[in-house]
Amino acid sequence: MKTDKRSGRPNFRVISDQPRRIFAIGDIHGNLNEIRILIEFLKKEKGLDERDCLVFMGDYIDRGPASRQVIDLMLSLKAALPKTVFLKGNHEDMLLGFLGQGGNGGDVYLSNGGAAFFDSYGIAPFGSISQILLEFPPSHLDFVKNLELGVVINNFVFVHAGIDPDKGLDDQVPEDLLWIRKAFINSGHTLGKTIVFGHTAFDQVFLDLPFKIGIDTGIAYGNRLSAVELIKGELYQVEVGETSVNASYLNELLDRRT
Repeated sequence: MKTDKRSGRPNFRVISDQPRRIFAIGDIHGNLNEIRILIEFLKKEKGLDERDCLVFMGDYIDRGPASRQVIDLMLSLKAALPKTVFLKGNHEDMLLGFLGQGGNGGDVYLSNGGAAFFDSYGIAPFGSISQILLEFPPSHLDFVKNLELGVVINNFVFVHAGIDPDKGLDDQVPEDLLWIRKAFINSGHTLGKTIVFGHTAFDQVFLDLPFKIGIDTGIAYGNRLSAVELIKGELYQVEVGETSVNASYLNELLDRRT
């Protein structure tokens, strides 16, 4: 299987230790209140614990006002729920590029939400990179540098943006895993697994079964944050600015289309 040249890790890690449940959570983009409400709901109402697997689809940062606080929350979840998977999004890759830490797209980072990211840390993103890094929490930099490109659990593949539908998993490249849109969304594939992805914002969870499930529902644009439980097909959503979780099922979305 191909490896990411920058990290030396495989592009897709196969998780053989089967969790009790799998919750995939869409792009957060610096919106702390909504992800906090969602996690508390899963703990209190759904019994979320260390037997379950949370899979975050990347793009934790930028656009929203609380990137720093979101990463703090991710670090606390990493400690409390060891099965949690943290995928890399294109925004984290741009941040790493800006900081000279091996990512791509650093030259356009500030105009793609990076200014809001640095504002949440009280850091001016000007001057030398070495000075910026001195002000940046080491644990947060380690978190971003160690994000994964993709994982495979059971019959699901989890990745930020999608895959090149003309290639097998062994031949995927990081650029597509982080950035691809229409070429993936508008095509089927022959992997025999369902791709769960974020990156491209939809008004509602995007279902193209058995090929793909898109769970970025545009919280960065004032819409909603979504989580999907993939064993029973449960859907949990928090509208921007709301304090409660709307619970439903994915099959209800299919019913609305028929």
